[in-house]
Amino acid sequence: MTASQPTYSPTYAQDRAEIEDLMARYLFAIDYADYEAYGETFTEDAELEYARGTAKGREAIKDSIRTFKEKIGQIYTTEDGKPATLRHVLLQAVIRVEGDNAWTTSLWMEMANNGPGDTMKMGTFGIYEDELVRQGGRWLFSRRRILNEFLAGRHSGPGNPVRNMDALAAALLASQ
Repeated sequence: MTASQPTYSPTYAQDRAEIEDLMARYLFAIDYADYEAYGETFTEDAELEYARGTAKGREAIKDSIRTFKEKIGQIYTTEDGKPATLRHVLLQAVIRVEGDNAWTTSLWMEMANNGPGDTMKMGTFGIYEDELVRQGGRWLFSRRRILNEFLAGRHSGPGNPVRNMDALAAALLASQ
């Protein structure tokens, strides 16, 4: 694992802005049950690893999010038993770009109106570990690993996960 800071290309700011936009579009799509928009954030052959398993391919990923939304609507409910409004929030993100490949490590949390009197209640939290590729001039997730750090076996670490991301980038550079 590398300890040094990456060097940034002259196009890093543009790449980062595009990747941050992709990450935000992903969250809006999941929270508003826009399965088509959600699927469009992934490559056709992408892989999504999450607490309930792994989905491979854009169609399987869209199916997995439909199932997630159905299940989560049964877990997070308002006082009258209706599905609560769930919102995901992206916190800090480290983004590494090397040509048409990128990696992100970011923290996320979610909240819903399932507190007393349907007030906001903090829900879960974790880390996204992503691999991205630029296809047709657009950044897309080729692999997303969702770690739910409140669940056994879904923790990052014990070391700094950013170092793992940098090691993946270094391995790609070494192979070229």
